[in-house]
Amino acid sequence: MKAMILAAGKGERMRPLTLTTPKPLIPLGGIPLIEHHLRALAAAGFREIVINHAWLGQQIEDYLGDGQRLGLSIRYSPEGEPLETGGGIFRALALLGDEPFAVVNGDIWTDYDLRALRRPLQGLAHLVMVDNPPHHPSGGDFCLENGRIHDATPGSTALTFSGISVLHPRLFAGCEAGPFKLAPLLRSAMAQGLVSGEHLQGQWVDVGTPERLAQAELLLQARR
Repeated sequence: MKAMILAAGKGERMRPLTLTTPKPLIPLGGIPLIEHHLRALAAAGFREIVINHAWLGQQIEDYLGDGQRLGLSIRYSPEGEPLETGGGIFRALALLGDEPFAVVNGDIWTDYDLRALRRPLQGLAHLVMVDNPPHHPSGGDFCLENGRIHDATPGSTALTFSGISVLHPRLFAGCEAGPFKLAPLLRSAMAQGLVSGEHLQGQWVDVGTPERLAQAELLLQARR
C-alpha cells in the first residue's frame, strides 16, 4: 500500500514561523513535523510515499530528497495553485496507482499506529475519527456508528476527522482537475454505506497554531 502526506497548506495561522519555512518542516521535538509522519509510516511497513506541496515546497524536496535516508521512496506532486484536499489528492492519483492508499495530513501529530491502515478496505474510504478537540468542541464532522461513518444529524454525537484515512481511487470517479474539497465526495460515499471508520483513543493534536505546536511538544516529551 502506498501513502500520501498532504503538505500543501500555507500555514497562515502559524505565522511568523511559516513566513520562511513550510509548515511541514517546522520542528517538533527537534525533528520536522513531516519527518515524524515518515518515520511512523516506515515503521508501519509503508515504503512508497507521495507528498504534495505548494508554499515553499522546494524546501520540502530539498530536505527529504528521494526518501532513501528514511528507508522510503518519496515522489512529489507539486501544486502551482491551491487545489484543496480533494483536488490535491486527485492530482496525485497517477502516482498513487489503482489500489487503496493511506492519507495523512501533514499538520497533525499523533501516536496512532499506522499499521492499522493496512487492513483491507471495505468500501471507498476509511476514516480515523477523534474526540472533538478544545478548539473545536461542538463542531464534529461526522458520526461513527457500528463501524460506519455517516453525516452528522441533529441530536447525534459527532466526532472530528483526524486527517488520517484510507481512500480508494474510485472515490474520485468523475472528478476533474482543479480545486475541490474532499468532504462532498465522502458524504456521497457515506450515503451509499461505503465509508467505514474507527475512533482513535490515543494522542492527537491538530498542529495549526503555535500554541498547539507547544501542546504537541509537551505530549512528545512525556512519551519520551
